[in-house]
Amino acid sequence: MSISPAGKGQGDCFMNLQFMKAGTSDALVLTGISRLAFNSDTEVGSACPGGPPGYQSVPFHVRMARMNHLFKLVDENGVILGGAILFCQGGTLNVGRIFIDPQHFRKGYGIFMMRKIERMFPEVKVFTLDTPVWNTRTNAFYTGLGYSEVKRDRDFVYYSKKR
Repeated sequence: MSISPAGKGQGDCFMNLQFMKAGTSDALVLTGISRLAFNSDTEVGSACPGGPPGYQSVPFHVRMARMNHLFKLVDENGVILGGAILFCQGGTLNVGRIFIDPQHFRKGYGIFMMRKIERMFPEVKVFTLDTPVWNTRTNAFYTGLGYSEVKRDRDFVYYSKKR
C-alpha cells in the first residue's frame, strides 16, 4: 500500500513507506525486530525483558505469516522497519501487536502503521487491542490515536475504537 500525500497529519507524510502483508521469508527479520522492540519495554515500566507470547519465536511469526496475520512496514529500499499481527473477524479487527525497530522509535512510524491498519479494512466497524498496564509508552500512544479504554484488569488495559 502506498502512502497518502503529505499534509494529512503526523504519520501520513511518509511517502516512501509501505505497509503490507508479510511472507514467511520475512519471519526471521520480523522476529528480530519484535525481540528488540518488546525487550526495550524495560525503559517504560517493564521489570524485565519480555513480551507477548511468541514475540521472539521464528516459528510463531512463520505461522502468523501463513495464516495471513503478519504484516510489515518497509522503507523505499525494502528494509523492514517494523511489523504487526492483525486478526480480523467480521466487523472487528484486533491489533494483536505492532512493533517498530527501536532505532526508529519516535519517528511517527507507529502512528503511520495504525492509520494504515484502520484504512486497510474499510469493512471493520471496531478496532480492539490491549497493552500492559505498566507500559506508559503504549498507553499514551493508543489514547493519542483516539482509542478508548473499555476495561482494565490487574495486567492489561483493553482499548477500542469505533468507526
